[in-house]
Amino acid sequence: MASCSLSFKLFIDSKNHKVLFAEAGKDVVDFLFSILTLPVGTVTQLLKRQGMVGTLGNLYKSIEDLNDTYMLPLPDPVNNNNKDALLKPRFAISTPTANVPLLLSNVANDVLYRCSQCRVHVSDDPQAICPRCRRNIGLQALSCGQASAFGSSKSASGDVEGGFVKGAVTYMIMDDLEVKPLSTVSIISLLSEVNVKDVGVVQEKEINLSMDEGLKMLKASFMTQTVLTHVFLGGEKSQKTTGRIPSVYDAPI
Repeated sequence: MASCSLSFKLFIDSKNHKVLFAEAGKDVVDFLFSILTLPVGTVTQLLKRQGMVGTLGNLYKSIEDLNDTYMLPLPDPVNNNNKDALLKPRFAISTPTANVPLLLSNVANDVLYRCSQCRVHVSDDPQAICPRCRRNIGLQALSCGQASAFGSSKSASGDVEGGFVKGAVTYMIMDDLEVKPLSTVSIISLLSEVNVKDVGVVQEKEINLSMDEGLKMLKASFMTQTVLTHVFLGGEKSQKTTGRIPSVYDAPI
């Protein structure tokens, strides 16, 4: 299985043991935004091994267990498996994406396809049509790592940057996954809002976001408003405490 990893920094209120915010680049924000492009069936497939809150897991299992006799075939003569359409839905990203492979490498056999013309749009269906240039998307296969690297590049013409958000910008990700550009004003406002008067209690942790942690974030987003605290303050090996007070007031406006 291909290995994808994204890096970002957590700023933690060590006194109350909770994440204040994360400082991240384009690649991490693209990953978070790309979650919204995943079909519900794919999300359920990803999370069922970790246990799901709610009843979607039961619905998914019902389809798995239902005898094919009761399923109507699809009109497609090549692929008429109605179960696969529900349990393993094909997806074609209609907007440029970068890091969907972080989650999909274990359900898409590590292979995704991109358009070789504009080099922006990605799908797991080799027969998909690129929504930008109307060419066949399946002309070039990508592994998980290649897709992540590709997502931060520009198109062949140089006028389109891959992914959802602009690079060369530092982003602020809140504990509840709200995303905004990082600025001095936003940091001061946050510290005031959570009543942190002593910046000495703020610690920094470097995080390498692996596929397993990506799945934990996906699951936690359905369960809690404190996703980053829930996932990353458990002492996993991916965390490295720097032990220094971050220069949070040096952030660009």
